Amino acid sequence: MLLGWVVAVTVGCAGEAGRGAGAGEGGRRTLLVSAAASLSEAIDEIAGRYEDGQNVRIRLNVAGSQTLAAQIIEGAPVDVFISADVLQMDRVAVAGRVDPARRVDLLSNQLVVVVPSDRAGVVAAPRDLAGASVARIALGDPEAVPAGVYARRYLESEGLWDALAPRIVPASSVRAALRAVEAGTVDAGIVYRTDAASSGSTEVAYAVPPVAGPAIVYPAAVVRGGPDPVRAAGFLEHLQSGTARRIFEAAGFIALPRAAEGGS
Repeated sequence: MLLGWVVAVTVGCAGEAGRGAGAGEGGRRTLLVSAAASLSEAIDEIAGRYEDGQNVRIRLNVAGSQTLAAQIIEGAPVDVFISADVLQMDRVAVAGRVDPARRVDLLSNQLVVVVPSDRAGVVAAPRDLAGASVARIALGDPEAVPAGVYARRYLESEGLWDALAPRIVPASSVRAALRAVEAGTVDAGIVYRTDAASSGSTEVAYAVPPVAGPAIVYPAAVVRGGPDPVRAAGFLEHLQSGTARRIFEAAGFIALPRAAEGGS
């Protein structure tokens, strides 16, 4: 049985939600795009602008990459998949659902430690997370959610994971971890800098230097067996365009060179 195919963000005609790919309102084709939760605002803007210039409507399914990968593996009709890490894309590839000729390393990101706005100053360095004032730390599930996997690797590299593991509050996505910090139900969280930038009720305690953190890669690919491979390839091409790159970079992402095509 397929995991819940929930369209978290719909771009275009809301009346098309729940339909498969095919002719939409006004004869437009519908593209189904599954994108990592941390891409929410940027991919929404990119998809909306793309619709304006193409005879296509885009339905976005935005969730944790591990959830999206499982949906695709189980047969969900998807045209393009954008994952927040290589591991989840590789899971889909092993299942035979990635077109290897239409796969690119699209973006990078950076980890930051955030705290509720009323607790600024509690954390100023990595080892402060092990202090008595930090009892609960939210991050994506470190066994599955890309941001959580990255965070665990970083804490392990700092020699802090064993001490902090009992304090970790795993979340279903990086956005869920951010919401826990915003609500004040945890004392700190580790999220992407792009998520922190979208929050008005948290403070960045410190940013993990890229040289100290794990290599963060967002691969994107056309899904093999998807409803509309030709238009899917066109949208993947657009994701690498100057227009899309500017939107990604304005949101805080790092656009990777196009030389990274052909696999991750």
